[in-house]
Amino acid sequence: MTPAASLSGIRVLDLTNVLAGPFACHQLAHLGAEVIKVEAVGRGDLARNLGADPELSAKGMGVSFLAQNAGKRSIALNLKHPEGKAAFLRLVKTADVLVENFRPGVMARLDLDYETLREAQPNLIYCAISGYGQTGPWVKRPAYDQIIQGASGVMSITGDSATAPLRVGYPLADTVGGLTAAMAICAALNAPKRGQFIDVSMMESLLATMGWVVSNHLIADAPPQAHGNENPTSAPSGTFQCADGLLNIAANKDEQWYALARHLKRADLLEHPDYATREDRKRNRVALKSELESVLRTGTARDWARALNEIGVPAGPVLGVSEILSHPQITSRDFLAQYAEVPDVDRPVKVVRTGFMVDGERPGVEAGPPTLGADTDEILTDLGYDADEIALMKAERAVQ
Repeated sequence: MTPAASLSGIRVLDLTNVLAGPFACHQLAHLGAEVIKVEAVGRGDLARNLGADPELSAKGMGVSFLAQNAGKRSIALNLKHPEGKAAFLRLVKTADVLVENFRPGVMARLDLDYETLREAQPNLIYCAISGYGQTGPWVKRPAYDQIIQGASGVMSITGDSATAPLRVGYPLADTVGGLTAAMAICAALNAPKRGQFIDVSMMESLLATMGWVVSNHLIADAPPQAHGNENPTSAPSGTFQCADGLLNIAANKDEQWYALARHLKRADLLEHPDYATREDRKRNRVALKSELESVLRTGTARDWARALNEIGVPAGPVLGVSEILSHPQITSRDFLAQYAEVPDVDRPVKVVRTGFMVDGERPGVEAGPPTLGADTDEILTDLGYDADEIALMKAERAVQ
């Protein structure tokens, strides 16, 4: 077993839809777990019909689904049908982990809640991902990423005085919620005694990442504000206009500020009383930015970034997604996976892997995303069903 397959031998049942849950199980699959996607007969994961390519969405292999489900197997079960439910319970007995992101109460109405399932599998780690958690006054509210971004305060501090509140440009709440779930599951798998209920709140997951903002408010009574591209903790620290675009500079230490001013041949600013201390520079950051940009506008962002990093001043151009994906920093580190042949998809499928390496190895999976119910027969056979039983269950739409 390679270090990247540290969850080899762990079976995960993925009952989730769209992003937060599938993303959590996506991480577990890359760590070596066997992930079985349990999908609804005739529908499957809603993400199968989402994404930027309508033709793939119509085939049930939408780009949104392809992005998060490589390496998983798919079984299609009707959990409202007695035979479908019976097959599911038989499957639960073989599982180590179950992940679901239904609204709180849905699994209980199906008689498949944690208390019921642990009778079938006492060591089951059951992870429920929801917008607000399994308790509280908002427990019954539906939750989507943008709703959570707004309710959590994230939108209120994103953008600047002219644009805030502003949505973060990708599904932040879903992905942070998914990572939180994956972390909690990995911890539960390492517990001396297996078996626990994990309640993941997407909103609380986001708030947990807002530690500086929250603590400044709770401890220092500093009102959270939208600072745009400026770093409120230091100056000069933010985006600066160059000849061809924006450059991020983070001269957060005094020595970095001195090096920056001298490199730009603006040592005169070091003697200016408005910029003498960090607090002075923060207070007068708009004027200071203008002074620095008068020089930075004479060169390109990439040239300035190269030069400033060489003298110990952290800097980097503001790139587009396509630019960074094609950059050697990404292409040289085995970050992207490509699957040459995926059923019902007429082109190679390229997706991201995990954001870490283990002993120099990038975790990955060999198989691409599955079609709906692609592994139903094989999984049911492994559970002890014979061909006639499977055929009857299919005829009754208990499975697909």
